[in-house]
Amino acid sequence: MEVQMLFRARELGPLERRMGPVGKDQHVVRHDEGWAVKGSGNEKATAVFRTQAEAIEAGRRIAQNQGSELLVHGRNGRIRSKDSFGRDTLPPRDREH
Repeated sequence: MEVQMLFRARELGPLERRMGPVGKDQHVVRHDEGWAVKGSGNEKATAVFRTQAEAIEAGRRIAQNQGSELLVHGRNGRIRSKDSFGRDTLPPRDREH
């Protein structure tokens, strides 16, 4: 699956110029047919998978490619884990991995 980076049409601020363009955060959420990867703010799913593990793997690839975050939601809809793939020069300490 090829993923293209989306660029903002407005002028980039100093922090964005330093970090480079950032894509939409990717959410792994429940779907009628299993689990879906959705870009933040999107109504439609980017892709739908049978298992959450497959959706997480695809969402991780997209987030890495776009330099954004991966947010994994549990069955109850609440965020159960986050992973950042941004280009932050001073990222917060990773408490999960």
